[in-house]
Amino acid sequence: MLKVGRHSKIISNLGAHVSIAGGFDLAIDRALSVGCGVMQIFVKSNRQWFAPPLKKEMCRPFLEHPRRKELQCIFAHSGYLINPAAPEGDVRKKSIRALIEELQRADQLQLPFLVLHPGAHLGAGVEEGIRRVVKALDEAVEKTSHAKTCIALETTAGQGTSIGHELEHLASILEKVKQSKRFCVCVDTAHLFAAGYEIHKEKGYQKTVSRLDQLIGLKQVAAFHLNDSKTALGSRVDRHEHIGKGKIGLSTFRWLLNDKRFFTIPKVLETPKSEDMHEDRENLRRLYQLLK
Repeated sequence: MLKVGRHSKIISNLGAHVSIAGGFDLAIDRALSVGCGVMQIFVKSNRQWFAPPLKKEMCRPFLEHPRRKELQCIFAHSGYLINPAAPEGDVRKKSIRALIEELQRADQLQLPFLVLHPGAHLGAGVEEGIRRVVKALDEAVEKTSHAKTCIALETTAGQGTSIGHELEHLASILEKVKQSKRFCVCVDTAHLFAAGYEIHKEKGYQKTVSRLDQLIGLKQVAAFHLNDSKTALGSRVDRHEHIGKGKIGLSTFRWLLNDKRFFTIPKVLETPKSEDMHEDRENLRRLYQLLK
């Protein structure tokens, strides 16, 4: 973690999504090697439905890592196959089971929340999709009542029939779930932009934050994904780009990083990277330079 005078606390809340290849403990080493103060991980392969149960000896190196406390927050992202909005059938059953198992794994790793895409309604319409999402989430939360890990619903780009590209969608889900205390929100900059929110303009940024506060509440925001966008405003296509290299530009990230309302909220990159993660180091350095 880089420290720059009075900004050290703010910088400690910047980081990236990090690979768990070779073991969860190695993710901590990778994150710290590029200057992360927070990190996001998967709790299993993101391209597989299920994984063998986690045993205590598999968690111990991660939980007892001597440098773990140097990361201010470690949280998880769910696998991409999970679709809580799916209709009755095999995919829905697998989605709910996978979500339950990932919540259990995240809880074993003592992670505060698991970021989850609300899913795609596959032609049934947003209203029906939200109903399905709520039902799936209620089941998953009920079957993990022992767990402390919450679910952070993520804003989406609106690609295909996905739900969550309008803040109203997330607000509706949060209003209807039975145990609202187990839920929070993760805001993705690239997704907001692709969904049509004019966060590249200062008035648009402020309007979007005000809308977020009005519909959901800023206290519900648990994390940000800091991603530029390869695609245009309102494209509803989810393609991440390096900070300042996409259609959003640097100004949005400057406003967000210097917004006192979000100083303590963890913010992670999900930008393209190679195995040595030098791109993360460069993107983080670019973000540091935007701090006033």
